[in-house]
Amino acid sequence: MVVSATSRPGAGRGPASPGGPPPPGGLWRGVAGRVPARLRRVSLPYLLILPAVLLELLVHLVPMLIGIAMSFLKLTQFFLRNWSAAPFAGLDNYRVAVDFDGAVGRALLHSFLVTVAFTVLTVGLSWLLGICGAVLMQGAFRGRAVLRALFLVPYALPVYAGVITWSFLLQRDSGLVNHVLVEQLHLFDERPFWLIGSNSFWSLIVVCVWRSWPFAFLVLMAGLQNIPHDLYEAAAIDGAGWGRRLRAVTLPMLRPVNQVLVLVLFLWTFNDFTTPYVLFGKSAPHEADLISIHIYQSSFVTWNFGSGSAMSVLLLLFLLLVTAVYLVATSRRRSDA
Repeated sequence: MVVSATSRPGAGRGPASPGGPPPPGGLWRGVAGRVPARLRRVSLPYLLILPAVLLELLVHLVPMLIGIAMSFLKLTQFFLRNWSAAPFAGLDNYRVAVDFDGAVGRALLHSFLVTVAFTVLTVGLSWLLGICGAVLMQGAFRGRAVLRALFLVPYALPVYAGVITWSFLLQRDSGLVNHVLVEQLHLFDERPFWLIGSNSFWSLIVVCVWRSWPFAFLVLMAGLQNIPHDLYEAAAIDGAGWGRRLRAVTLPMLRPVNQVLVLVLFLWTFNDFTTPYVLFGKSAPHEADLISIHIYQSSFVTWNFGSGSAMSVLLLLFLLLVTAVYLVATSRRRSDA
């Protein structure tokens, strides 16, 4: 029996005739075949990151550019319906913000100094607790995994849930903190206010350190895992004690990790808005008036979006300047070493 070529299975799967439809994938292979292989290798990484770049432009850069444009307008509550009708202010919003003889400038300067003190104390205490916990958790002992998990609970909790819990704990009449300090330990004669007055600054630091130090603990614990154990053995043979090994081996080997960790903690803490907003509400006490809350009040409470945008731009420039100086200083120190 003779089987024709057209009736055999698989017949017709060769190159398509000029008049017939192209085989599956043939069109793409034809187009890709005309592109040089070197060009395809070079353009592929850019094509892969293109969606992320477009989302970054849409989510971050476009609102930032709009905010910068708003800082040059007298955008108050009278122009909310039609922003384009707001008169051009030029640099007037910036002049008012940096005029420290005026009420707006003095308030902004006070908020900036409070934020600097708050950031330094929070980052320093978070790093100190993180390095202590990471070093203590390096040795093997019963229950180490449980303790590590407990230390990470504040970092794993949603920010709102953790801070609102602290808000209830720090209440003057019904809070657990006053119940323990006054009625159980008898450390105070009367119940102090923790969320207003001068105590509000320290309450804010306690809550932020409680939230931030587990992140420092996690990063430093990961960094300690990469330090060769041979270095500790050699130092112990040379007679170095625990403190000497910490200064001569642990801290120098953790320097690259610490450089990144301190910068991240600084940026997160300086820009923190959720913690003071949930803890104090829309109006923070004068002693705990962080710059993030201050800009929010200048924009959404007084309805002066032009002034609030100018303050936001000044904050952005300050953080960019600090970050650039920090990166240059740390890279120079690393190159000298």
